[in-house]
Amino acid sequence: MRAMLLAAGLGTRLRPLTLATPKPLLPVGGKPMLVWHIERLVAAGVHEMVINVSWLGEQIEAALGDGSALGASICYSREPGAPLDTGGGIRRALSLLGDDPFVVVSGDIWCDFPLTELLRTGLPEEADARLVVVPNPPQHPEGDFRLQEDARLARGVQTGMPCTYSGIGLLSPRLLAGWDDEVFALRDPFRAAAGRGALHGLCWQGDWEDVGTPERYAALNRRLGAGD
Repeated sequence: MRAMLLAAGLGTRLRPLTLATPKPLLPVGGKPMLVWHIERLVAAGVHEMVINVSWLGEQIEAALGDGSALGASICYSREPGAPLDTGGGIRRALSLLGDDPFVVVSGDIWCDFPLTELLRTGLPEEADARLVVVPNPPQHPEGDFRLQEDARLARGVQTGMPCTYSGIGLLSPRLLAGWDDEVFALRDPFRAAAGRGALHGLCWQGDWEDVGTPERYAALNRRLGAGD
């Protein structure tokens, strides 16, 4: 099992904090967000990781190196020029990820979800992805999907639990089959998979935060006892 950590974004909503530091390296609870994710992946038994980098990516590479200090083996997918967005970034890195399902973790979230649960649940034969979803947060009240009783994620229906993609998932490479654009967001193949019944979900109601604004970033650090 390999993992892809998404760390190439510009972090525009978190400026000025991200003008000199890439968002995934901002400290949360005393250590960079990316380090939390890497430690949790290693604890779950996932050691081989790909990190995509673009904006200030050299800082990420300098901070993490080959990952050996954290018990991981890290390689980097470099995106020259502008970032390729979440979908384009993963598509570019597919040759590094192999043919089997892989874990995806967004580098700019905080979550205490136990990754072993996602690995244990795995992917049904008919599923192209299983996403960890959370109840809709205040900043995203309309949500992304509805989680059905059979664990499928659907859009445009009134049944099931309204939910938001957490930034954590287990993806099959076939999810991106036919997506030939260089730059695109993951939400597009996710929605297509939901439409054909190939997107499954796993609900997490524990601690989760989209660290998207200076205010939410400061509030998270206060909650974790690390100050602003």
